[in-house]
Amino acid sequence: MKNTLVLIFFTLLSQFIQGQKILGDWYGSLNIQGTELPLVFHIKKQDSTYSSTMDSPKQMAVGLAVAKTTFKNSQLTLEAPAMGIKYTGDFNPKEDSIKGTFQQGGLRLALNLSRNNIIQNIKRPQEPKEPFSYHSEEITFYNKHDDITLAGTLTTPEDLKKFPVVILISGSGPQNRDEEIMDHKPFLVLSDYLTRHGIAVLRYDDRGVAESEGEYASATSEDLSRDTKAAIKYLQSRKDIKISKLGLIGHSEGGIIAPLVASKSNEVDFIVLLAGSVIKGKELLLLQKKLIEEKSGISDSIVNRSQEIFQGAYNIIASNSDTDGTLKDELERYFKEETNNSMNASQMNKLIENMTSPWMKYFISYDPSTVLKDINIPTLALFGKKDVQVPALENSIALEKLKNRKIEIIQMDNLNHLFQESETGMPNEYFEIEQTMSPKVMNLISEWILAKE
Repeated sequence: MKNTLVLIFFTLLSQFIQGQKILGDWYGSLNIQGTELPLVFHIKKQDSTYSSTMDSPKQMAVGLAVAKTTFKNSQLTLEAPAMGIKYTGDFNPKEDSIKGTFQQGGLRLALNLSRNNIIQNIKRPQEPKEPFSYHSEEITFYNKHDDITLAGTLTTPEDLKKFPVVILISGSGPQNRDEEIMDHKPFLVLSDYLTRHGIAVLRYDDRGVAESEGEYASATSEDLSRDTKAAIKYLQSRKDIKISKLGLIGHSEGGIIAPLVASKSNEVDFIVLLAGSVIKGKELLLLQKKLIEEKSGISDSIVNRSQEIFQGAYNIIASNSDTDGTLKDELERYFKEETNNSMNASQMNKLIENMTSPWMKYFISYDPSTVLKDINIPTLALFGKKDVQVPALENSIALEKLKNRKIEIIQMDNLNHLFQESETGMPNEYFEIEQTMSPKVMNLISEWILAKE
């Protein structure tokens, strides 16, 4: 009897130890027709229940929900039905590795996981390291309207008594103060460059991200603009900082927010738009969808049909105020009819939740040109000619039609949406490029700002 109890004890102890060892971060890479796609799984446990999330850095996807996580008899199973994903792997405690198979739809690929952080092995030569040649200060500021405190970093030149200062405004999606994306930190690199050239920079975590309070999921571009306004008030309250001029630099959605703030404020002296959209939201979404699908090799017939379906969906969203709560039902009926009921319930729910979010409903109907046409302060609008997310040609033409002499438009060769020197401009290339931001872009911004002194 004692031997049986001892055996049971050590069996349970072994299972407990292995259960603890499975926790944490696991890294692997799928080989899809010669292209490597890194994946990261984060496994946690509360009481006796496992949970996990998945990152696909190359696809700009972080914190993807894994609906079911089980670990039994050294076998790990991860299931995400909404994405059609299932992973099954065998844990080897001696090697601290997992050998398994990744399935998505009809695709089955080998995927072996280890603790080796393949993401950290990517080179990012522009990322600055301490000690810095300027003063860097962790700060907080208060958005009174929304009753939230936001956190950020203020970098100031050490050898100047008076200097221009800029506030960096990030692109769409929850971003930290470095606008961290695809293992790049564009705002960290840009702020370092500008501050070393005599321009102070305030960058901050979006509401609900990292150290900032608030909720990002329910925020529209207009809501986020109030956070930028709060940052302006904070800088004005700093009597120890002698500001010669105050400007805003907005990237992507930030390029929509910056003019929105400047149009309602007398404190902003200039703005820089980095791939800031000029065309209406629904037109931009359709255009970027078309370009990405075409560059991905999808047939013209499918691309054109996709345009028809989503244009119809955007029209429904724009025309339905949803005051009676009918929008989701209307969209569901529409997509079922247009796709011949080809989506499963989880796919349909995910699509509709995304399309009916407060941010999406606002963005689809918003027309940035209505604000840009009346901007009366110096404005630099930069576009990358290989950008497929905010295409340079169409947005430059729309900006030129406004005939606002305060706005200087420059299209830059070979640059993508992140202003990296690129081959294709496609989002799946962002991760592979070592460069975080082209030096010629940062130099242009710096010289343009300093010329306004």
